[in-house]
Amino acid sequence: GDEVTLQCFYERQTGTATYLYWYKQTVGQKPRLISSFYIYYTLSGKFHNKFKNNARFKLDTGNGKNHLTISDLRASDSATYYCVSRLSDGFEFCEGITVSVNDSGLNIAALVHQSASETIQPGGSVTLNCTVHTGTCDGEHSVYWFKDSEESHPGLIYTHGGRNDQCERKSNTQTHTCVYNLPMKSLNLSHAGTYYCAVASCGHILFGNGTKLDFEDEMDYFVLVYFLSGALVFTFILVVLLAFS
Repeated sequence: GDEVTLQCFYERQTGTATYLYWYKQTVGQKPRLISSFYIYYTLSGKFHNKFKNNARFKLDTGNGKNHLTISDLRASDSATYYCVSRLSDGFEFCEGITVSVNDSGLNIAALVHQSASETIQPGGSVTLNCTVHTGTCDGEHSVYWFKDSEESHPGLIYTHGGRNDQCERKSNTQTHTCVYNLPMKSLNLSHAGTYYCAVASCGHILFGNGTKLDFEDEMDYFVLVYFLSGALVFTFILVVLLAFS
């Protein structure tokens, strides 16, 4: 509900910036263009994308300024904002300004649930599940899968985009429940490890507890193979003896 003004100054000199932009970047998302301002021919800037015709966003472009004011702040406004100058030889990003909107009545942090472990056989398949409860945050979110094992450092293996049809809103509430799947086939021992699901939403990121992927003990597998092979040989010998008796 508060208001904030993000400051950006410029000078009208030969060889300096001709265009000024504001970009918004939330965790896990690409920067999104908010506004543009051509300092020589226009007295006011132009808003783009979903910021166009949004009365909460205003520009002050007078007297060497390109200030961005955001009123009636919401959790979805939590992000890093960049004032960008367009020069003759490229672009120059000013230091980012991080806006974090705190609301004691808003459940920003998501809840991430994963099954504790999965046990499979070599060559088999499995689908890891990640259930995300996004709370009452109205911003988009992204989901990432990481793998951690003894043989390698944790690494990103898959990314889900923004909110999509995998989400549903619970009746009489503002919360969203989303289910993300990571199907895996033709598995071998190199796939063993712990797989973490992480959600980035409204400037926050939260990890699940991880799902440990284990393979059935190879010794038990080979013992079973030898036992069945021995039983088959014994049955064959018994059939031969009975045939000649």
